[in-house]
Amino acid sequence: MIYHLFEALKDFDIPGQGLMGYLSFRAIMASVTAMLISLVIGKKIIRWLQRKQIGEEIRDLGLEGQLQKKGTPTMGGIIIFIAVTAAVLLFADLTNIYTVILLVTTLWFAGLGFTDDYIKVFRHNKEGLSERGKLVSQILFGLGLGLTVCFSPDIVVREKVQVAEGAAETAEVRATASQTLDIDTEFKVNSGNWKEEDVVKSTKTTIPFVKNHEFDYKWLSPFKGAFGWYCKWAIYVLMIVLVITACSNGTNLTDGMDGLTTGTSTIVVGVLGIFAYLSGNIINAEYLNIMYIPGTGEIAVFMAAFAGALIGFLWHNSYPAQVFMGDTGSLMIGGVIGVCAILIRKELLLPVLCGVFLVETLSVMIQRTYFKYTKRKYGTGRRVFKMTPLHHHFQKEGVEALVSRPARALPEAKIVVRFWIIEVILAVLTVALLKVR
Repeated sequence: MIYHLFEALKDFDIPGQGLMGYLSFRAIMASVTAMLISLVIGKKIIRWLQRKQIGEEIRDLGLEGQLQKKGTPTMGGIIIFIAVTAAVLLFADLTNIYTVILLVTTLWFAGLGFTDDYIKVFRHNKEGLSERGKLVSQILFGLGLGLTVCFSPDIVVREKVQVAEGAAETAEVRATASQTLDIDTEFKVNSGNWKEEDVVKSTKTTIPFVKNHEFDYKWLSPFKGAFGWYCKWAIYVLMIVLVITACSNGTNLTDGMDGLTTGTSTIVVGVLGIFAYLSGNIINAEYLNIMYIPGTGEIAVFMAAFAGALIGFLWHNSYPAQVFMGDTGSLMIGGVIGVCAILIRKELLLPVLCGVFLVETLSVMIQRTYFKYTKRKYGTGRRVFKMTPLHHHFQKEGVEALVSRPARALPEAKIVVRFWIIEVILAVLTVALLKVR
């Protein structure tokens, strides 16, 4: 709203008005605002949850310090939701298609998680919303997003962007003056100074280790011609559904220790925000040889706000946690990460960037599959890990499993920090892949 207010008053000479035209400034302001909101309202919401006795019901799984968490307020994802939404409404361009999509994503998955938490807390049903119900909701959203990406005229890419020789000097001067050439995302430069291919609806995405960093989903289509055109978009939509579902469930499974999901998600969100900024900046896109996607600079503002909200929430969620995010937060975080990666065409980098979430999910799948298999074959189920998701494996002691190391349980705080370190390494590796061809 502040952004649009300054836009409406652009004809008046207001000191500092030009700052709102810079993505970098608005991203910083959104991040700081979301952080402060999260810190301030966090205390009040935690006290409200305590008065309402909205506490986590803990099952005794034999984990160190587990029963001490009984009664800790949950549904803290509400804090993140309020902080992100408020900051984005203040500093983002609300007419931008990507901002709208991410706001809808936040509302949809926060609502889904809130429903699950509500059933657990107020109806005292430990199972919460059924797995089928969650999956159906995630698939429906993925289909809606896929169709929006397919048919919206505002979601396009410009490939092989090149700066004309006559504009090189101008661009250099402007880049030096603004440091990032991020004024209003769309670069208010004389259009005659730029040579760009026509705007296209494309199923291309970014992939590392190849010359042009591009992979086109149409290569997976067995058909050509008009039917092949429909087939490639169908494949792309299915991929979108898969990414949304995997990311949402991955963060949900990772949420099991104080600060684990919050800290790792902050790192992932920060990297995606950087990618969004680079993809929406014509100079950086040309330099890095990646797709220039007009308008995605606004995603950087959103993700900056999201990172700020997560950091503020981590103040309350770090060990020992004063509040748990619950499914309200974990499903929302995963949904936003997946949608952002899709919109900036970086979804194929997620297995590396979200390696912690991926391994946590795989550990559960491997454990369940192996347990069922051995139970059918030997009559007694056997385990690969001492306990899943994987972070609990390091917290468990004295359980027979194929993977028995470490033999002794590690303190929760140490496990969380080590997972953060691993996520930082994966984030650096993901950014480095932009230059690996």
